[in-house]
Amino acid sequence: MKKKLMLLAVFALAGGLVAGCGSKNNSSENSPSPSASAPSESAQPAAIDIKELKVSFVPSKDPETIITATDPLKDLLKAQLATEGYNVDKVSIDVGTTYEAVGEALTAGSTDIGFIPGGTYALYDDGADVILTATRAGLSNDSDNAKDWNDNKPTAATAEQANYYRSLFIAGPSKKGQELAAKVNGGEQLTWEDLNSANWAIMSTSSSAGYIYPTLWLQKNFNKSLTDLSHVVTSDSYGTSFARLAAGQADVIVAYADARRDFEPKWTADFGRGQSIWDETNVIGVTQGIYNDTISVSKNDKIMTDEFKTALQNAFIAIAQTEEGKKVISVYSHEGYKVAQSSDYDGERQAQELIKSMKK
Repeated sequence: MKKKLMLLAVFALAGGLVAGCGSKNNSSENSPSPSASAPSESAQPAAIDIKELKVSFVPSKDPETIITATDPLKDLLKAQLATEGYNVDKVSIDVGTTYEAVGEALTAGSTDIGFIPGGTYALYDDGADVILTATRAGLSNDSDNAKDWNDNKPTAATAEQANYYRSLFIAGPSKKGQELAAKVNGGEQLTWEDLNSANWAIMSTSSSAGYIYPTLWLQKNFNKSLTDLSHVVTSDSYGTSFARLAAGQADVIVAYADARRDFEPKWTADFGRGQSIWDETNVIGVTQGIYNDTISVSKNDKIMTDEFKTALQNAFIAIAQTEEGKKVISVYSHEGYKVAQSSDYDGERQAQELIKSMKK
């Protein structure tokens, strides 16, 4: 009897286990499978549509030259942003009337992207957000001694990429320009009286190479600024400054260190000079290093989300690595881009503060 009861208990237990297993199997059949509930690996998030993207450039060269050179950027940017998940219907490009005009447009949100120098960014960083810094070819001359630039002419590009450049005080073929150059090349120190007796062409107040850093150089060496010069005019572009230098209307101009390389063909072809720009110009002053130009975006622009800023960074970096893209950005002597942060331009902010204090 006991044996029968034990056998019945065993059979009952076994039946319960089988029933339990069967219950689990039925439950799993009624639940969604992982593959059914998980999104497909090939599924992509819906692309974001942008009606128009406005890009503005500062007038560091002739506006028509910039417009022509950068026109291919429209299609390049649209194509690259498409790979980042953004469909842009139209990219429009313009050149600001001044550096400040582009900074103001970014602040107002009337332009989306600005190719602006570090000095302009520092002035307008309440309304502009830096996303990229340009890289350029290093130069064969990088001394802070003016005579070294004259002893080692012409200046040539090197294979190394540089994240800074310098501004040069360039004396032209006029009698006064040659007189100043002769003193520098003879190892003599220029005086404030020497400089103040010359006719100068400079750029607008937010230009790093055309105003800010030359002022810092004058402040350091003579406790003076560009505004203290007796004979000074403001050019609307570096091309205008070189034209004035070639015509003898200016004895000295200030420009970025590789500007003579950019204007070498025009010196004889357009400006009517009979000799090379390297033969007829000399460096009489060299500033400290200047952090490279920026690509900045408007802070007051609804489309400028963190995701879109990242997409723009990726797009411009990729464009700069293509042959067509390299041709476009060469108009500003840019060769590539790297991700930037606001603190990179703290030096520019300090320069701006000094400029402001000198105006009081």
